[in-house]
Amino acid sequence: MILIYRIIINLIFLLSPIIIIFRLFKKKEDFRRFKEKFCFFSKKRKKGKIIWFHGASVGEIKSIIPLLEKFEKDRKISQILITSNTLSSSKIISNIKLKKIIHQFFPIDVKFISNSFLNYWKPSAAFFIDSEIWPNMILNLKRKQIPIILINGRITRKSFLRWNFFKKFSKNIFEKFDLCFSANIETQNFLAKLGAKKVLNMGNLKFSQSEKENIDEEKNFGKFVKSKKIWCASSTHFNEEEVCGLVHKELKKRYKNLLTIIIPRHIDRTISIKDSLQSMGLEVHVHEPKMKIKKDTDIYIVNTYGKTKSFYYYCKNVFLGGSIIDHGGQNPLEAARFGCNILHGPNVSNFREIYEFLNKNKISKKINGKRMMLDTLIKLFSKNEGSKKIKKKINVIGQKILNVTYREVKLLLKNEI
Repeated sequence: MILIYRIIINLIFLLSPIIIIFRLFKKKEDFRRFKEKFCFFSKKRKKGKIIWFHGASVGEIKSIIPLLEKFEKDRKISQILITSNTLSSSKIISNIKLKKIIHQFFPIDVKFISNSFLNYWKPSAAFFIDSEIWPNMILNLKRKQIPIILINGRITRKSFLRWNFFKKFSKNIFEKFDLCFSANIETQNFLAKLGAKKVLNMGNLKFSQSEKENIDEEKNFGKFVKSKKIWCASSTHFNEEEVCGLVHKELKKRYKNLLTIIIPRHIDRTISIKDSLQSMGLEVHVHEPKMKIKKDTDIYIVNTYGKTKSFYYYCKNVFLGGSIIDHGGQNPLEAARFGCNILHGPNVSNFREIYEFLNKNKISKKINGKRMMLDTLIKLFSKNEGSKKIKKKINVIGQKILNVTYREVKLLLKNEI
């Protein structure tokens, strides 16, 4: 199976110039930096020990910031290399105010390219975040005897079944990990079945909070919402914005000063979302910090990544998308850390354990459709409170997960860093 994988990835490599040109045209690649994916590096390696973290995109990178802050204080480490696949994640990483951090794009997983990457950076340890697993890179790391750690591991039933279909291949990859930290019990069981030798269920790192979590208070927006009744629909997917628009129209009959914030999961859909909501007779404003917001604005669309916490700062009530449609939900922990009351649809299989915990503690509530969303928001508006207890409870859990994870990593790597 590894031979078939290498044939496929080599074919992709041969087609990569066409793929890169297409992605440049779509503004999904950085014209100055796409060469990093072929090991033409834009940063230099310093002398001393370097540890390497890889995450696919924004969510994965944000989840490990508290852990990065702990490694930043370690005098034995001279650099912390972070790689990612997406342009949006590179922008988020550039805003992390840690001196040791450098970012490069993850190399194409062709054997000789991943080997060149490792020969240049020579990491003392490699951390893969969530479910980012690249076979050629894993095998090259093991060949060079570099410790491999899966951090905040998350394997859904769907992805488990895909991996498990190729049992020998999967075992050959997962047994190479020196240590796997699972984000939940289900993932712990799946990793063990796939061949991982040492799996610890620490809980989800997204419970933890950065020491330097700065909130851009969006002052122009803050002034506008002082006299408003507001709620937020975050990480929404196709068709969910329409549901939120219909709920807004019903709520507006009761609350004349209502504002609904929509933060789509994919911001490239902003124009189509705006057109759809305007066709419903709603006044829509697209996020622009310096642009004046009209008084009669119904819907405020956030069209930039990394801004969710700025809006959770103002919103006490948040609907998490990807849950009305059959997508499996989105991670609610950032909203919970800000003390928000969370609403979600029935389809949250990707984060089932987290939602069960939040529902049990009355931090979140499952809604089964437009009518229930409407009724729940009316009840929450009448209470007019987010919960400081929510923030405190989440932060205590997060700190415990963070400290234990860091301790276990240091124990494993005591001879490396």
